[in-house]
Amino acid sequence: MRLWSLHPRYLDRQGLTGGWREALLAQAVLAGRTKGYRSHPQLVRFRSHPDPAAAVGAFLLVTAEEAAERGYNFDVTRIDRPGHPASGLAHDAGRDLPVDGTFSGVPRLPVAQIPVTEGQVAYEWKHLLAKIGQRTPERLEGLVGISAPQVHPLFEVVPGHIESWERLG
Repeated sequence: MRLWSLHPRYLDRQGLTGGWREALLAQAVLAGRTKGYRSHPQLVRFRSHPDPAAAVGAFLLVTAEEAAERGYNFDVTRIDRPGHPASGLAHDAGRDLPVDGTFSGVPRLPVAQIPVTEGQVAYEWKHLLAKIGQRTPERLEGLVGISAPQVHPLFEVVPGHIESWERLG
């Protein structure tokens, strides 16, 4: 399971669709609808959120927005509690979001951001570039010059090393 802290705009097709599926699985785990993956370390940060269901809902909704930008149609009705990250109430890193707080008619709940360390973002960026280099090298060319990638709007970058829950490998 990989729930990227990076903005989904950087993901290739496989990363975007895989991230959607894995976040839906995370949502099911957090809601107690599945027994698998209950101890997965990527869920630590969602469990520590005051409203884990809304946090994973916000994660999913931003992912669905990116998918829509690319012409994909992710089923947002599968999101239990859609939310919007506090950082992106009406604007997300240069892209206007619906001012009425909806995406495809889905009402959004305000969701507090989750801290993510600079070290974690750097680790994920290096990891993503390696994956894209293997899967979709033509996409890599547009990413290698980025030294400070943006994070998913659910996350707020804070100083620190790689997160303790990260499985290094």
